[in-house]
Amino acid sequence: MYRPRVIPILLLKGQGLVKSVKFKDYRYIGDPINAVKIFNDLKVDELVFLDILASKEKRTVSLDFVRNVGEEANMPFAVGGGIKTIQDIKEIINAGAEKVIINSYSVENPDFIRQASDVFGSSTIVVSIDVKKKFLGKEQVYILGGLKSTGLDPVAFARLMEEKGAGELIINSIEQDGMMVGYDIDLVEKIAKAIHIPVVAVGGAGNLEHMSEVLNKTYASAVGAGSMFVYHGPRRAVLVNYPSQQQLLSLIK
Repeated sequence: MYRPRVIPILLLKGQGLVKSVKFKDYRYIGDPINAVKIFNDLKVDELVFLDILASKEKRTVSLDFVRNVGEEANMPFAVGGGIKTIQDIKEIINAGAEKVIINSYSVENPDFIRQASDVFGSSTIVVSIDVKKKFLGKEQVYILGGLKSTGLDPVAFARLMEEKGAGELIINSIEQDGMMVGYDIDLVEKIAKAIHIPVVAVGGAGNLEHMSEVLNKTYASAVGAGSMFVYHGPRRAVLVNYPSQQQLLSLIK
């Protein structure tokens, strides 16, 4: 039976795992490698790690960290953070990652996506698009961890990234991030309907119903979440968790 991928999105700040609310108010969650071990036991589909400071600090995600995850993880994983060169991608893939995630540099140099997909294949290249509404409700693409508005329309930029060779897009609503009240359905639907490559909906998941809603109402092919997989209960106690296979099979109505 068909089942969409369900992906924990894990944020790295320094050596630690953190969780944000609206791309701010970062809370320390714990050791990322310990989380990988727990996700192994829970038989997670795949993992995404994003180094939230890498682009701001003009560096790439730590290769030592990628190797450590590669040695521990039983599932495929993707890594993002400050990637700007073909050599960066080569080193990250050689360290064990299956895919790389490019955010800020996809805006700064869209042609790099074409270069990277030509070298590594489109299935290796994922573009993450962070979106927030500006005044009067106009949606724009943001970069540098949500700090800088680009003025770009998310749908038009998604089309450009597909044209340049991206194999998959992660669509993240900054305003829904960490709120656990559901995805931005309209945003995901607009983008997923406009392109032909897989879309991963991210930002706002608080329960399985939220995931089921975005999967059944839009053309998203996968869902990602952060808070839902590291918190438990109304007080948001830290507890790494993941749905059972039976629960996951119930997502598509």
